[in-house]
Order: sequence, then C-alpha cells, then structure tokens
Amino acid sequence: MNSPRTPAPRRIIGLDPSIVACGWGVIDVAGSKMTHVAHGVIRPPRKEPLPSRLAFLFDAITQIISEHRPGEAGVEEAFMKDNAMSALKLGQARAACILASTSQGLVVGEYAARLVKQSVTGSGGADKAQVATMVNILLKAGVKAGDAADALAIAVTHANLWKQ
Repeated sequence: MNSPRTPAPRRIIGLDPSIVACGWGVIDVAGSKMTHVAHGVIRPPRKEPLPSRLAFLFDAITQIISEHRPGEAGVEEAFMKDNAMSALKLGQARAACILASTSQGLVVGEYAARLVKQSVTGSGGADKAQVATMVNILLKAGVKAGDAADALAIAVTHANLWKQ
C-alpha cells in the first residue's frame, strides 16, 4: 500500500531592504508547518560610496542564497517615509535584493509593510516588537525586534500568500 506523498518543503528567504541594515531570514515550509532556518542583518560599509554599498548588498544576498538554497524570495515593497532621497536609496536597495534573488533563479513576491504586519500579527498597524513576538511564536526563532524579525515576517507572508 502506498502512503500519500508529502510535498517537498519550500525554502523561502525574506528580505527587508535597506542600504544601512538589510534584514534577511530563511524558513522552510511543509504544508502548514513553518520552520526557522537562519536569519541575520547585512550592514554595508557606511563610509563607502553608494554604488559600492549596493554591490556589497548584492554580493552578500547572493552568498546567503548560495549557502541556504531557497527557491523563493519575499521582498518588502518601498514606501515613502522621511524624504525623497531616503525613498530613492530604499528603492536601490530593493533593486539589489530583487536582482540578487532573480539572478539565482528565485521567484520573487513583493509585499507592502502593512500587509506583512497584517499577515503575521493580525494588525496592519503592529509595531516591530509585536511582529518579532509573533515571528518567535510561529517559528521559535529567538529573534529580537528589528530588521531580521521583519525579514522573517516577510518570508512567512510570502509562504502564506504566494500562489505558484
């Protein structure tokens, strides 16, 4: 008698773009079960010119993808926060995240910050501490509030919303 085949787990990287501190988090998804794999923050050298910082970000993400072998990526969408220059730099960091992912053959989903918060906490207005708390409950990740927790939340959102 044949047993039902368990679908292969999906491995997803979530990326919280920033030219200062880019969060990343990798999860495995098998059915409705999500498991934390790894997380961290990429900090391009602040004193370097912007093109060098973007290259650093691209190379670091490419290395993380090579090491952890995800097949999918979730990236947070840009939003207008403080000023136009900040938005432009954020857009360039997003481009580095998306290009590093697609150059490695990953499918990429993009998610608004409000949608990520809603998906993970149930409230689109949740603060960083609430997001980290729910990520730790869902994934047992032991991550502090901040960029890496946000990246794991993006990966969870991608797992829940991306339809292949």
